Amino acid sequence: MTASLARRAAAEALGTGLLVAVVVGSGIQATGLSHDVGVQLLANSLATVFGLGVLIALLGPVSGAHFNPAVTLAAWFAGRRTGGGPGPREVAAYVSAQVVGAIGGAVLADAMFAEPLVRFSRHERFAGHLWLGEVVATAGLILLVLGLERVGRASLAPAAVASYIGAAYWFTSSTSFANPAVTIGRAFTDTFAGIAPGSVAPFIGAQLLGAVAGLAAVAVVYGRVARPADVVVPHGEQPGLDPSLPALRPQGQLP
Repeated sequence: MTASLARRAAAEALGTGLLVAVVVGSGIQATGLSHDVGVQLLANSLATVFGLGVLIALLGPVSGAHFNPAVTLAAWFAGRRTGGGPGPREVAAYVSAQVVGAIGGAVLADAMFAEPLVRFSRHERFAGHLWLGEVVATAGLILLVLGLERVGRASLAPAAVASYIGAAYWFTSSTSFANPAVTIGRAFTDTFAGIAPGSVAPFIGAQLLGAVAGLAAVAVVYGRVARPADVVVPHGEQPGLDPSLPALRPQGQLP
């Protein structure tokens, strides 16, 4: 049985929230331990890699582990003709849960480090080269998550997606937000990982443009999808070898 929409949305809220808590919390910790910006970014990126990999592995079997409106929208667009993608109701539930979770994650991180619970960031990230970085980062992410499904390697998503985000921290000028919900959440904390509210809209616009570019790349490289897809990871439930314990297997239907 596939998890109910309420459970899947809860998994998306929890996963996105914990992801933002990892990003923001590790940033606060890093700035308290070192004044070297390179060391701070290294600590922040490593924590994000490990945290994201664990969250995808843990929650992917329930919701698919999108944790990202750009991924959810790309999944809807890619599966709209085959019926394999999420419908409008699922998209609305996922995106809403992701945004609420992201804001909650930022507040949680601030609370853990005795920072003001809500203080909007003053870190301006308003520049064309940063927006280009977000286009590149998001396009690569969409190509990765849809490409893994196309080649039958969706089970590699926890390691592959986390590794890509870790690399994109360093090879993109923007440090790879690549996620509209996370971008909104990070506006609520005036710490190392924050982004000023005035910088949020251009970042999200660049991310959505990147998602379109990623979908185009998928079409060029892999062609049209001919069957339903699992994005980011296969999800669903079936009886396991031990009747008292559930085992997880891919389902041919998106949430």
